[in-house]
Amino acid sequence: MSIASNGIKGRHSKKRRTRHKPHAATPRPASSTPAASAASPAEANLPLLRIIIADSEAIFRVGMSKIFAQWQDLQVVAQTETLPQTLTAISTIPADVILFELGLSPSPADAISEVAARAIPGAKLVVVTSRAGEQETVDYLRRGVRGILARSVSPDLLVRCVRKVAAGETWLDKQAVNWVIEAYRTQTLQGIAPPQQLRLSDKEMMIISGVTQGMKNKEIARQVGTTEQVVKNYLRKIYDKLHVVDRLELALYSMHHRLLEGHGVPSGEAAEANAFAQGDGAGSDSPPAAGDAAPSPPQAAAASASGKNGKNGPA
Repeated sequence: MSIASNGIKGRHSKKRRTRHKPHAATPRPASSTPAASAASPAEANLPLLRIIIADSEAIFRVGMSKIFAQWQDLQVVAQTETLPQTLTAISTIPADVILFELGLSPSPADAISEVAARAIPGAKLVVVTSRAGEQETVDYLRRGVRGILARSVSPDLLVRCVRKVAAGETWLDKQAVNWVIEAYRTQTLQGIAPPQQLRLSDKEMMIISGVTQGMKNKEIARQVGTTEQVVKNYLRKIYDKLHVVDRLELALYSMHHRLLEGHGVPSGEAAEANAFAQGDGAGSDSPPAAGDAAPSPPQAAAASASGKNGKNGPA
């Protein structure tokens, strides 16, 4: 009896050992993945990074969430599937990185500007897109984007991107880096703001020339053949185009960028003829009164160039 019972006990003990072995090995599959193996004591020292995922497709939101869930220092604090939801989340939930899919808006550039403006300070914007060309890439960066990710990004690059951007770096692929460098070179060589900001009409150039010569609005109006109020209106438009705030900055900008090379200020009848021949939107212009005469070049050169505007208002 004792031998049989010992034999039975031996068989039972073997069964218990075989049951325990797979149970003890269960943590191994998780730790064998690259992400989980990296979740070491060193990872515990990393700062917690809060992430908002804004994507129109649930499969991508779920996929990215599962990737981040494997890391102790990465926490998804919100998920959104529409632009209004995203704007609400980024303005109320603190985050370190916002992953924003451009398909959430039919106007990606405008959406980027709105997200950058509405986000809680400190949040860094990374856009996710299937394709971004040269012009789009440069424009997105100018609007505040800190990283651009392809839809097909691998999990390890996704994690690296989030950490790098959160640390203050910019995440771009090699092609995008080349585009940005070329855009910088082109702008530096031109020594000007983006080309679309310098589409100035001949009448605007005449007004700028008058400002740089220290002429008052009344004198410029007489020179161009219009009214003081029209000159003021033109000046405000010019300020917006060139991103300057007053006459002094306009004069400095003009001289620094050699804006008036090849553009002189016509005098007398030539100024009137050129102004009315352009017809560039100042339809309310009226001919100068009889006897009015534009100041001669020596008189204009002697006018004050201090940027004061007398009684002509803020422009």
